[in-house]
Amino acid sequence: MPFFLLTSVVVPLVGDGADPFRDVGWQFVAFGGALPLAALAALLFPLLRPLEVAAVRSLCGVPAERLADGPAASWAARRRTALWFVAHLLAGGIVSGMTLSAPPAAVLLLLLPFAAPLRHAAPGVPEILHGVLGPLAGLALLALVVGTAWGAGLLLARVAPVLLGPTPADRLAAAERRAAELASRNRLARELHDAVGHALSAVTLQAGAARRVLDTDPEFARRALAAIEETTRDAVAELDTVLGLLREENGSEPGAPAPTLDGLEALLDRTRAAGVPVEATVEGPCARLAPVVSREAYRIVQEGLSNALRHAGPVPVRLHLGVGEGELLIRVENPVAGAGAGVGAAEARAGAAGAGAAAGAAVDPAGRPGGGRGLRGIEERARLLGGAATAAERDGVWRLTARLPLTGAGIGTRTGTGTGTGTGTGEW
Repeated sequence: MPFFLLTSVVVPLVGDGADPFRDVGWQFVAFGGALPLAALAALLFPLLRPLEVAAVRSLCGVPAERLADGPAASWAARRRTALWFVAHLLAGGIVSGMTLSAPPAAVLLLLLPFAAPLRHAAPGVPEILHGVLGPLAGLALLALVVGTAWGAGLLLARVAPVLLGPTPADRLAAAERRAAELASRNRLARELHDAVGHALSAVTLQAGAARRVLDTDPEFARRALAAIEETTRDAVAELDTVLGLLREENGSEPGAPAPTLDGLEALLDRTRAAGVPVEATVEGPCARLAPVVSREAYRIVQEGLSNALRHAGPVPVRLHLGVGEGELLIRVENPVAGAGAGVGAAEARAGAAGAGAAAGAAVDPAGRPGGGRGLRGIEERARLLGGAATAAERDGVWRLTARLPLTGAGIGTRTGTGTGTGTGTGEW
């Protein structure tokens, strides 16, 4: 109506004798001139698309997944919205005009046979309609209005997904948003799995060992409970780190910083407190790695030790970290629980004996269904940095290997390198 009123004012200024307010013919001219103005408005105002989408969902019954979401960002989307708006106003204008003029005419035709004064008041009505045909014509006219409105709605419902549906750019943007959401969820899942999973595995073994020797070795039980307390305290800090990532996603202040290889010594101490002897070797300037590489390396080592705790029990674990040839090499090895013969079985027995001497009793790993998320998380971490990770059993020994490239990540400016062997960590 605003566009129609505007053109109704302009038409008399450009057309001699034009009167859209009284002449039906000039009303059609004004209506036709209003449609280009509506198309121009649709091109200039991107917010028109969500308004039209809401109307189509409510009035035409078109499923929401077939329509675009949000304002028309690209010119292609604006052009399609403009075409839809013109079609909408064209069909709406026709239906509006019919509903304004046809019902009064239909009522007149229905009453003509029964009211002689009406026949004299409407001299333009053919005499053939003064009889029985008049009511029939009136009913046909009402049916025409209903049929036109129904047909226009059906046509608009078919056209709406084509003109108001997502453009290729909209689909690409939606796919990018979905990918970002999945990446964020996977990131949180990895952090939660690696941070809390390791602590729970260590606490499970420590609690099991304490329960077995509670009556025979109360002193060890007290030490195990102290280790559980320390492990859970660290787990709470790790959980705060993961929640900090979630707060960053929501735009709030970040939580505690994620652990890096600077905390490797404490990680190894917690693992040894669970009855697992760990032999660590560190070569190269691992303490000078870029923060992102150091964080991901810490999580990979943490998950490797967690796998040994969960699936092999108190068996000896070898950890090797080395910087060289533009990459950081991480290798975690441990005998498979119940390995057959050979070196793997001997190491498993020796490791179990050593753990039993340290813990007061050996702890058998409990079977756990499912799994595999940790290894998938390690592969994702390595792949995000442009590296690779593999894990497989060979000759009764489980080997986890990850290679993280240092190109582009950089190494700090601090000096000092070193290596370490034995049951402790290297000087680095």
